[in-house]
Amino acid sequence: MVGKDHSTSKQPATLKRVLSLPLVTFYGLGNILGAGIYVLVGKVVGHAGMYAPLSFLIAALLASLSAFAYAELSARFPFSAGEAVYVQEGIGIESLSRLVGLLIVLAGVVSAATILRGFTGYLQVFLPVPDVAALLALSFILGGVAAWGISESVWIAATVTLVEIAGLLIIIGVAAPEMTQLRPAVADFVPLADFAVWQGIFIGGFLAFYAFIGFEDMVNVAEEVRHPRRNLPRAILIALAVSSALYFLVALAAVSSVSGTQLANSDAPLAFMYQQITGREPVLITLISMLAVINGALIQIIMASRVCYGMSKKQWLPTVFAQVNASTRTPVFATAAVSLLVLILALWLPLETLAKATSYFLLVVFSLINLALWRLKKDQPHPEEVLKLPLWVPVSGFFASTLFAIIQLLKDLS
Repeated sequence: MVGKDHSTSKQPATLKRVLSLPLVTFYGLGNILGAGIYVLVGKVVGHAGMYAPLSFLIAALLASLSAFAYAELSARFPFSAGEAVYVQEGIGIESLSRLVGLLIVLAGVVSAATILRGFTGYLQVFLPVPDVAALLALSFILGGVAAWGISESVWIAATVTLVEIAGLLIIIGVAAPEMTQLRPAVADFVPLADFAVWQGIFIGGFLAFYAFIGFEDMVNVAEEVRHPRRNLPRAILIALAVSSALYFLVALAAVSSVSGTQLANSDAPLAFMYQQITGREPVLITLISMLAVINGALIQIIMASRVCYGMSKKQWLPTVFAQVNASTRTPVFATAAVSLLVLILALWLPLETLAKATSYFLLVVFSLINLALWRLKKDQPHPEEVLKLPLWVPVSGFFASTLFAIIQLLKDLS
């Protein structure tokens, strides 16, 4: 009698490929929208003043160069730990690839910590809950949701993303009368030959850049996306286009309707805008803002845990990070480790410091990603059925990301 083949039962659990184009698009949008606009718009206005919309446009241009590079690379190499894989394939230095993967994890952890710190500002509108208690509870809950299952957690994120978009549209709607009055004075938004004005615009743009990050996280769920070579590039570009339009309009609403100084000092800037414009208590917009902030943190935790999983599969991290729970089909240990790091950093560093650190990390990564695609396009034939960008896109993305990081670093050191 032939014995039973137990090989199937002994196979380790793997990630589950369940994310459609709409779901992965909302996953990216939820991360982008929740990562900055609900928290940092006041800080951008504080630096750039009336030119804050221009700061957001500059940040959108910088982000779009790298977004296109990510779109092509995600179709070439649809794997978890995407950035580390891209650098390995394009540059071929394993130590650098590991460093890039760790920077992405660190950026995700710092970003989630930034978002949770922003949440405590909105929470104070309702309840005087101690920050430590709020951060402890949130880290535990979000880590649990992220470990629950990719389909369940992304469906939650997608639902909240729709609420986030509604919140931004409410702000744009209530500020519309003030925005329309600006039409005869459009020239007021265009700075002339004033170095101090441009300096404020670029400082604001550096902070605004943080509000656009999130598209890069989409590539790290590649092994859970259906038809990733087709759907991932489309989702990245759709998410960036929608968020850019919303950000510009929200920034325009901010500078046309409220005091920039007061907005810059607010820990809940969109709630402050709503109250100042309408004269009503910002209950609804505050609740939406809180959901947006939590959603961004959830998606960052998912992303960072998937990078740890992908790096562990390539033996760049201890094998425990690649262990997938057979029931949830998620990397539970990696998710728990990321959630703990988020909590530690959220308790440790102030909001603007966290946002700037994340931007630095990602600008370095974006430079390397663009360099990797640059080399791949020069040295290898283009794969069939993969998005093909002109060479100037990664070249421009490399120099723009590098220059932007150097300029801001020199300013901070001066």
